[in-house]
Amino acid sequence: MYYNQETVIFLNGKFVKANEANASLYNQTMHYGNGVFEGIRAYDTPDGVRIFKAKEHYERLQYSAKVMHIDLPYSVKELEQISYKLLELNNFKDAYIRPLVYLGDNMSLTPTNEVHVVMMAWEWGKYLGDSLLRVMLSSFQRPNPKSCFVEAKVVGHYTNSILATTEAKSKGYDEALLTDMNGYVAEGPGANFFIEKDGKLFTAPLGNILAGITRQTVFEIGQELGYEIVEKFFTPEEIFNADSAFFCGTAAEVIGIQSVNDYKFPLEWEDSIGAVIQRKYKRRVAFNEYHNVYL
Repeated sequence: MYYNQETVIFLNGKFVKANEANASLYNQTMHYGNGVFEGIRAYDTPDGVRIFKAKEHYERLQYSAKVMHIDLPYSVKELEQISYKLLELNNFKDAYIRPLVYLGDNMSLTPTNEVHVVMMAWEWGKYLGDSLLRVMLSSFQRPNPKSCFVEAKVVGHYTNSILATTEAKSKGYDEALLTDMNGYVAEGPGANFFIEKDGKLFTAPLGNILAGITRQTVFEIGQELGYEIVEKFFTPEEIFNADSAFFCGTAAEVIGIQSVNDYKFPLEWEDSIGAVIQRKYKRRVAFNEYHNVYL
């Protein structure tokens, strides 16, 4: 699904065939989850292949590495250049890019100086599909921000996401929605969450959630279109009085939600603010309206 005999990846300074690459079974990332990564999309635009907000993604990768005491040996510009070369070598136009920083052999709970950087790309449709989602309030919560750096994309954090998504799917739902440690609505396992009420959008503030790149793009588009977006803590009960809702993330893009638990949102998706932003987002990435790209 992700690679074939001809697929090329970047590994520790070299472009190599994916099926010829290897990693030590003793690496700290595999055993303890101390590694960081990003999820980035490239789009085929009228100006050629362009990676959407590469700079922001790689700045976040550097932040994640820093807080986890990992010395990332590449600059943002170098990572952008590697990304474009990787797309060229694989002849990809619309693709998902996955840079992963993993560590060397270390069975102790301390940082290691051996740092590996791998970058892969594959053609991947929208992570959550195109249909409106049936979502379940999860029994799992997002990690306490005093227990880790919740705004960093750390490998080990995603065990929480796997548990929440697996629980939701086992009960017949498409995806989960998690609360924070205080019971306020936080985000999905791999996407930020917005509700619409009386012509305004509401979403959880930073601090207990991932600072999503797509989330920030929703703020930018909303501001351009004159919509008010409020960051606030809100309870699950407030969802059940909302007019509409959606998830957003690089892998999912912007995707509408039909219902949460047994509550079906009364506003038709096509009439919602989320649908307007979804259409604007599609245009932005497909027509290269965002010009902060490496050329």
